[in-house]
Amino acid sequence: MSRAPGTPWPDADGLHVDVRGLPPPEPFVTIVRLIEAAAPGTVLIVHHDREPYPLYSELAERGWHAERIEGEPDEVRLRLRAGD
Repeated sequence: MSRAPGTPWPDADGLHVDVRGLPPPEPFVTIVRLIEAAAPGTVLIVHHDREPYPLYSELAERGWHAERIEGEPDEVRLRLRAGD
């Protein structure tokens, strides 16, 4: 199934969003919008084409944590969760 970049979809392990191929700052903006709208306990799985360094400080300020998880070759895949 083909999805437009930046369009989220639910899966068993959380809400996924693929921001690969989006021009800056769209990946950052898309991810921040999703965490702002997230219900408590939401897990967001981000599929990115590079390490999103500016995102990490933004997540920390908002009480979210990022964990790098296994993904496809040449993909940075992150699991984002709100802090406890």
